[in-house]
Amino acid sequence: MTQQVPSTEPELAGVRNFRDVGGLPTVDGRRVRHGVLFRSGHLAHATAADAVFLASLGLHTVFDFRNAADQRLEGPDVELPGVRNVNLPLTDPADGAEFWKMVRDGDLDQLRSILSDGKAAERMASSYRTIIRERTAEHGRVLHALAEDSVPALMHCAAGKDRAGLSIAVALLAVGVEREAIEADYLESNAAHRRYKVHRSSTSPDAMSAEVMELLSPLFDARAEYLAAAFATIEQTWGDTETYLTRGLGLAPATRERLRERLLD
Repeated sequence: MTQQVPSTEPELAGVRNFRDVGGLPTVDGRRVRHGVLFRSGHLAHATAADAVFLASLGLHTVFDFRNAADQRLEGPDVELPGVRNVNLPLTDPADGAEFWKMVRDGDLDQLRSILSDGKAAERMASSYRTIIRERTAEHGRVLHALAEDSVPALMHCAAGKDRAGLSIAVALLAVGVEREAIEADYLESNAAHRRYKVHRSSTSPDAMSAEVMELLSPLFDARAEYLAAAFATIEQTWGDTETYLTRGLGLAPATRERLRERLLD
């Protein structure tokens, strides 16, 4: 039996955006069980106290969706006793490396050139569409693992917003959680205490100016339009969610039922 989590809002000093997705409603009147599916930002900076809390969750598997570039920047996850760590990069290590270097190091004119006039938001929506279309093998592997034995599980990327957010959304779709509830959980990443801390290496006076922060905000926001782009891609590519789950992700009816048994009350 999975233990109940003492709190879904722990005070974690070195881990951002942690939460239990338990309690979300399904279209058939059930709810996601508490203590079986968690999401967060990376665990590389977890303090000793954070690690004690995470170890208390009884986790079976931590799914890390960061790529090699992320891991070089932030470091490896803290090791938790008895927990399996599975790294499934959802973006290529070289994808956008120069772009993100400019985000960290570029001056105001450079940021305007790559982020202004809706370019930043479109880049985010495009990345969501690409992950849905091209990372079916990874998402299928995660869902099969959850159905077999990998719960309780924690999914994370760097900020716990985009790659983890999409992967959580796909898992919730697979067990029939209402789309409005999936969106509401996704948007919780915007809470001030959850947000990824923006780091800029530039020491110029305008490095963190109001205009710079406005230019960067689409990259660090959770926006309903990004998730909507992912859902629209499912329908445009596979026709509907059921076909996406069965043909795109390879989920047989028996696997879907095991997922529901694992994740729902």
